[in-house]
Amino acid sequence: MTARNELGDFLTAHRGLVTPDQVGLPAGGTRRVPGLRREEVATLAGISVEYYTRLERGNPGQVSEEILDSVSQALLLGADERDHLVRLVRAAAPQGLGARKRAARRSHAPQSVRQPVQRMIDLLPTPAYVRNSRFDILAANALGRALYQPVFDSVTSLEGFPNTARFTFLDPQAAEFFVDYESICNGVVAALHTEAARSPYDKELSDLIGQLSTRSEAFRVLWAQQNVGPHRAGTKVLRHPVVGELTLDYEALEIAADEGLRLNIYTAPPDSTSAENLALLASWTSDTTINN
Repeated sequence: MTARNELGDFLTAHRGLVTPDQVGLPAGGTRRVPGLRREEVATLAGISVEYYTRLERGNPGQVSEEILDSVSQALLLGADERDHLVRLVRAAAPQGLGARKRAARRSHAPQSVRQPVQRMIDLLPTPAYVRNSRFDILAANALGRALYQPVFDSVTSLEGFPNTARFTFLDPQAAEFFVDYESICNGVVAALHTEAARSPYDKELSDLIGQLSTRSEAFRVLWAQQNVGPHRAGTKVLRHPVVGELTLDYEALEIAADEGLRLNIYTAPPDSTSAENLALLASWTSDTTINN
């Protein structure tokens, strides 16, 4: 995985998703490729075909924000996708060795959680854990560990930190644990794509993506689609082995003092079955802790 390849793959994939009628162009008879032709994107963006071809080949040179805006509009990119394109172009653009080293240093988030952060999540009455941009779970409170018990117990955790990306694609239990499994898979890949553009010199991230690409056909298929988007908030439906199904809202909060780390917090709507099941899990967790 190189920055130039990522840029070319991203543009090619999204060009293939836009049909001529979506942008007011005639279909023009038989088309050898899905979506738009390169010359059509160039026309819509107001740039030469030669320059757009250079972009798709991962050789952007010094490209202006105005051109990136025009290409984004031509390809009907959303805000997250446009930001992703900008990061890919910056990563692929020529830069000195010193700049690469600085970028590499920035890409390495802390590998442990500070004690004040651990105390904070331990005091939360709801499941919580801290993860890095590679989906390693670095710390969790007791209820968070109990909620994600299948991830912590997974054989994929023997490779290092419990990692929800590895669990999702490499452990057969994941399809049972995540009721909305397809949505989870798409979200993990989209987030990894986003992070790969943000931290193109993170070797551990590249190794993770390479491992998942090698060992999971499902991951390879989704990776080729070039969808992007961070995990910020949403709802997950989990099938817990002890308390059954839980529909939980989650928020992913950036830890400002520790770049690259985020706190995931899960809650259930009041007076819901999921709230009852979460309370049961908390009771079971407390009993297990006392008995141990």
